[in-house]
Amino acid sequence: MFTRRWVVEMILDLAGYRADEDLGSAAIVEPSCGCGAFIIPIVERLAESCERHGRQLRDMEGAIRGFDLLEHNAEHTRKAVMDKLLELGEPVEIAERLSGEWVRIDDFLLADHRGLQADFVVGNPPYIRLENVPPEVSNAYRRELPTMRGRADVFVGFFERGLSMLAPDGRLAFICADRWMRNQYGGRLRSLVVDSYAVDSLVVLHDVDVFEDPVAAYPAIAVLREGTQGPVRIVDTAASFCAADAEQVVAWLASSDADPPPLSDSFEAATLPAWFSTGAHWPAGAPRDLELIAYLEEHFAPIEDPHTGTRVGIGVATGCDDVFVTSQADGVEPGRLLPLLTAADVAGEAAWGGRFLVNPWEDGRLVDLADYPGLASYLELHATRVRARHVAKRQPAKWHRTIDKVDPDLQSRPKLLLPDMKAAAHPVLDPGKYYPHHNLYFVVSEEWDLEVLGGLLLSDVANLFVGAYCVKMRGGTYRFQAQYLRKIRVPDPKALSEQVCHDLRSAFRSRDRAAASTAAWPLYGVDPVSRMAQASAALTEPS
Repeated sequence: MFTRRWVVEMILDLAGYRADEDLGSAAIVEPSCGCGAFIIPIVERLAESCERHGRQLRDMEGAIRGFDLLEHNAEHTRKAVMDKLLELGEPVEIAERLSGEWVRIDDFLLADHRGLQADFVVGNPPYIRLENVPPEVSNAYRRELPTMRGRADVFVGFFERGLSMLAPDGRLAFICADRWMRNQYGGRLRSLVVDSYAVDSLVVLHDVDVFEDPVAAYPAIAVLREGTQGPVRIVDTAASFCAADAEQVVAWLASSDADPPPLSDSFEAATLPAWFSTGAHWPAGAPRDLELIAYLEEHFAPIEDPHTGTRVGIGVATGCDDVFVTSQADGVEPGRLLPLLTAADVAGEAAWGGRFLVNPWEDGRLVDLADYPGLASYLELHATRVRARHVAKRQPAKWHRTIDKVDPDLQSRPKLLLPDMKAAAHPVLDPGKYYPHHNLYFVVSEEWDLEVLGGLLLSDVANLFVGAYCVKMRGGTYRFQAQYLRKIRVPDPKALSEQVCHDLRSAFRSRDRAAASTAAWPLYGVDPVSRMAQASAALTEPS
């Protein structure tokens, strides 16, 4: 996927590779040069910088280093570089020498880069899943680059290798799919960045025509730096974003941190005080939302908190629901049947649908089937399916266990239940009658009034966090899983006034999301009118 010229110019500007700087004293690396989309503008900027700073272009052998695995790509780029140097007035022998020095045929991920230190690493690394790479090559990549785990894309390795060669205060600027910022295979790369590097800026270009050929790649430009983390400029673009808008963005990104972001119909921008300090999923969303999330994460505690005894969890997984979850379990001892709530039972309030969990656990231990002949008879009737589960094959002597243990205290505890997949948070209170199924997540607390907490979770505050961190399903459905619920920030329950508690409790009981949001936002120092107006405007913007 070759990058359009104006996008390349923007990336070079964001990295700081500008002709008014003394580029002859720096080194720039292009790790996958393709047919020269980046190399040619780099040569032009280097030539202009040499002229401004009294240097000779012919002496710049170490100023540029481009790599490509494919010989025909490298030869194409060398010829383009030669033509450009001749156009700039260099003799043929100089053009041949420099083009040969600047463009190498090699695998950037496996090449020996000892002694190569870069002030800039820029480019559009290739998008190739590791499973589509020959096994001997992918195995070599995994040995060399610890970030390339699971079903990683090759560009993850390009980030790691490029970052590793940065000089102090050096910058890496890549345009590629931004999925590594929030999916599983990008976890090690995110950890590497937050532990050892800094995020300078992020420009999201999902709907912009940035490549020569149309492709659905969800691209973003990430500018990372070898240094300590400071403020971060973020930009989210609309489909209308173009070269003129890029110039405006570049000017703002190069300005003082105190300068307000420009206003435009083609993009939205904001400054975060710092980047998110975790290798877990990084949030996504409009800059105003990320700005707010960064503020809330700095000033408020997570919902799961040992100080309030608040815990987030998931219901029981059995591995064979058609046996362990049933409304008909003839002969099974009543003590071995737990009334079970599923996502279908919490459409409005907790309304039990008559299903039971056939429970092989007691006080956290697996029961002896000899002590429960009714349970034993029922499970033996379905033994073929129960024994075929992975958990049963792994522990044949405990073939009758469910995947998860049953928490002996959870049924009787009051708890908030949230279905996994919803367009918005849908907390429901179980006063302590039922056990949750694995398509329900639960919140229990020793200090929170659960109806008050339920009002907070019903509000747009919860949707802000879950929407930013979760992987959205088709149609915009959110996944309200424990890892995302734990991202939600909440105020100190002791600091809430009686009136606020009353308002949140009433909103929760009446399922009034707007009233819950009106009561919740001031607790975070946010004006509810302006915040809800922003949310309404966002709903009318084209996606």
